[in-house]
Amino acid sequence: MTNYGTIPTSSSPPINLDYISRAKERLKDGLGTRRPWRQMFDLHCFTLPKSFGESLSRVKTNAGYFLMNYALIVLGIVFLSLLWHPISLIVFIAMMLVWIFLYFLRDEPLMVFNHTIGERTVLIVLSVVTLVVLLLTHATSEILISLLVGVVVVLVHSVVRKTDDLADEEAAGGLLR
Repeated sequence: MTNYGTIPTSSSPPINLDYISRAKERLKDGLGTRRPWRQMFDLHCFTLPKSFGESLSRVKTNAGYFLMNYALIVLGIVFLSLLWHPISLIVFIAMMLVWIFLYFLRDEPLMVFNHTIGERTVLIVLSVVTLVVLLLTHATSEILISLLVGVVVVLVHSVVRKTDDLADEEAAGGLLR
């Protein structure tokens, strides 16, 4: 005889919510350094610099202050350029997930065969692997052009955006010193 409407009582193994909550916190912390887009594109803060030295100073300060915003802009431009190359887009998304889990969401040092791998090594290896894997998808020109466009967009913004109103100038400048 079957019992309709009964709730099964078998216990399933508990889900490790601790890892998920830590990942959410680290992601929030990382995105917390993103500055408001309204502040970044405030039209009253755009002027041409008076000298080359002022241009370099603006680039240094703005790059430190708007670093996460600039990274999102460049990644967005690369993403848009890969829309016409679905295989490259899938590889790009897969590599972003690898970056998130192996670099951004990691709390402890990476261990491989009982050896600790340093942050710099992880960064270099992930960068090289990402570039090689993307270039193997035969979208080389699109990737390089989109990276160049992204860098030019970031440089133009950082040169013409005044730095007088930025609150964290000391902390922002310390990043690129």
